[in-house]
Amino acid sequence: MDNPLLPVIAAAAALLLGLAGGWALRSAASRRRLARERAFFGLPDGAECVLVTHRDSSSAHWSIPRHDALAMLGLASVIENCGAHAEVAPHDTGLQGFGARTEFCVGDPTAHRRLAAHLANLLPGVQVQPGDASGVGRGTFVIGGSSYAMEPGTVEYVLLARLTAGEGGRPVFLAAGQRPVTHRAAVRHLVRNRARLARKHGPDGQFCLLLKVVNSQSYGPDVVEQVAEVTKEALTKAAAHKA
Repeated sequence: MDNPLLPVIAAAAALLLGLAGGWALRSAASRRRLARERAFFGLPDGAECVLVTHRDSSSAHWSIPRHDALAMLGLASVIENCGAHAEVAPHDTGLQGFGARTEFCVGDPTAHRRLAAHLANLLPGVQVQPGDASGVGRGTFVIGGSSYAMEPGTVEYVLLARLTAGEGGRPVFLAAGQRPVTHRAAVRHLVRNRARLARKHGPDGQFCLLLKVVNSQSYGPDVVEQVAEVTKEALTKAAAHKA
């Protein structure tokens, strides 16, 4: 006589095998995603990185401007997920060169010394206008012969770049914006689109994106449009700089 429990046991075994197989596939996919993310950010497990930001000029003590602090918090989640460790450093503190460890450099290039140095050395095709004596035109980007001036609170621009240079091969990420809200917007764009950017540019690729923050006076850093990928123009020394 057939055992009536055999079909039940077989079904339970098949279910358990299916669950185990699905778990294994999900675990493998999760490990692959994490490996790609670590490669893109240059953050293997246990790696060190540095977050370079402004000092808040309105404070008597060293503190980070609000939007820059929130941008750093967004990066902190990525760094923690990769199993890496971060140091926060002010822009005017002497730091080592680039390439030895991943660097996230966030701020206004007209006031952020290290960011300005990175633009001059790594993105020679980008010019940032200091503005006139009254501040008009300050922060305007000139890239490939085109100018991008801000209309505060309405239209503001920010450069988001991943660059590789120096010994060690670790990337430098730049969020160089015209106002603090744009720095936060650029970091959000990087964090939200990291998988797509990694697929498009690869683990060793360089890119420079020009982003536009729309109506920040109403929407803060939430409405962001990509104006163009300006990698080629930004990496090429502008004709005006040539002797």
